[in-house]
Amino acid sequence: MTLRLYAHPFSSYCQKVLIALYENDTRFEFRMLAFDDEKVAVELESLWPLKRIPVLVDDGRTVVETSIIIEHLGLHHPGPVRLVPEEARVALDVRMMDRFFDNYVMTPMQKLVFDSIRAAENRDRQGVAEARAMLDTAYRWLDGAMAGREWAAGDAFSLADCAAAPALLYADWAHPIGEAFANVRAYRRRLLARPSFARAVDEARPYRSLFPLGAPERD
Repeated sequence: MTLRLYAHPFSSYCQKVLIALYENDTRFEFRMLAFDDEKVAVELESLWPLKRIPVLVDDGRTVVETSIIIEHLGLHHPGPVRLVPEEARVALDVRMMDRFFDNYVMTPMQKLVFDSIRAAENRDRQGVAEARAMLDTAYRWLDGAMAGREWAAGDAFSLADCAAAPALLYADWAHPIGEAFANVRAYRRRLLARPSFARAVDEARPYRSLFPLGAPERD
């Protein structure tokens, strides 16, 4: 049965799953969430009442949360690129880095984005300052962690890099990665050159006007 993915190409978390699908050339049906398509929105709500994307449907089973979706794909639709290592100790490193990018890069980046679309009287100045400070701390830590590494958890592209790619793409737009963090900037360039992520980035280009902080032309 065909895999169905409910997603939007400009969503950072949707891109995380798309990278995993593209890495292994996994066939799937893309069910795009659009403002003018009530049918797909109703389908999504019937599958996952929280209405958060992406959502994967596999042979009648609904799978939610990006890391779980990618692990599900590895178990049930494996391909040549193993995104979660079989060896448990190595897999722990991959999962830790995956959580790092989701919690300490993606989350504060989204705080900046969401705050920017609020009415001025509802802006959260303290929360924004805390999010920027967290990003600076995350960049600093990651710069040290990436010294001598090609990918987030070592020499092999993994789940952690699926998380890192959209997180660092949008985080640098919202709160630029400083020149002092040369390892992070170089890693971000490697991610953008990875064919699976390059494809996701290109598919999202028509929607860049949706980024409320302004999408730069450099990526």
